Amino acid sequence: MNAKFLILFCWILLLVSKHVGADCTCDPEENTGDKGTALKYKIGAIFSILVAGAIGVCLPVLGKTIPALHPEKNIFFIIKAFAAGVILSTGFIHVLPDAFKKLTSPCLKGTAWGFPFTGFIAMVSAIVTLMIDAFATSYYQKSAVKRAGTHAGDEEKVRDESGNSVQVHTHATHGHAHGSISLVADSQSELLRHRVISQVLELGIIVHSVIIGISLGASEDVDTVRTLLGALTFHQFFEGMGLGGCISQAKFKCGTITTMAIFFSLTTPVGIAIGIGISNVYEENSTTALIVEGIFNAASAGILIYMSLVDLLAADFMNPRMQSNGKLQSMASAALLIGAACMSIMAKWA
Repeated sequence: MNAKFLILFCWILLLVSKHVGADCTCDPEENTGDKGTALKYKIGAIFSILVAGAIGVCLPVLGKTIPALHPEKNIFFIIKAFAAGVILSTGFIHVLPDAFKKLTSPCLKGTAWGFPFTGFIAMVSAIVTLMIDAFATSYYQKSAVKRAGTHAGDEEKVRDESGNSVQVHTHATHGHAHGSISLVADSQSELLRHRVISQVLELGIIVHSVIIGISLGASEDVDTVRTLLGALTFHQFFEGMGLGGCISQAKFKCGTITTMAIFFSLTTPVGIAIGIGISNVYEENSTTALIVEGIFNAASAGILIYMSLVDLLAADFMNPRMQSNGKLQSMASAALLIGAACMSIMAKWA
């Protein structure tokens, strides 16, 4: 009885191994889709994602004209928490697993690929982002203090030359001047930090948006393209809101805001257009495609995870305004969980 059971078990195991081995192939997949229909959906995706991204990134920026979206309003914290949840889920659920899939593919030959490159690249990317964040903020803070001190010193020198009575007044307000310098420097440092955050975050978003766009544009499967169209439209809208919130807090000039919004809005559509152009020669399982996509996705995941946790969520949740308002804190926490959940569910289709 035991011998028969053992033989039966080995036979089933052999069939399963054969089936798995048959599915694991590095040959180019045969195109069984309708190219004409797929192309229509791709063109529709270009316009749909472009509009969704533009609306998403512009809404928070228009906070000056829409009182409810002003950065000082409670609703802004809630919307930003939701968008941060979307970005966090994008890094953990969408980008990082795809990077693991690419860099652990059996199509990559050689013993070197036995090393966990995906986690390593994501870790290095997060560390480099931290260093850029810290060094840039430190540099701008020192520059702000120096400029504020220079202006205050010039003002005191002019007053000293006008007479003894003014000189006494200057010494009396010397401590007040230092306090003003400190306040001005802190304010400028906070502003410059928001600018660094928005620029680094946009870099991370752009990197993975190009890869996603190329993948959609190169696909010839109608069902895949149709599914990605809806998923990426949703994704681009709320990711844009997260980036737009950072841009609005950075208080850039109009030209810079416009440039950043255009870059974000066009990145995925341009990626789709590139994918359409190379769809005839693009091989998803080629060594070059796997390595390039895997490395860029891993690096992007590290940036997005760090930025969402440290610069978006931690900064807002530790904000004195939220810390002193239990209701706001609860609503922001719920928004964070809902945003992360919605984007995680999208992983079923995209």
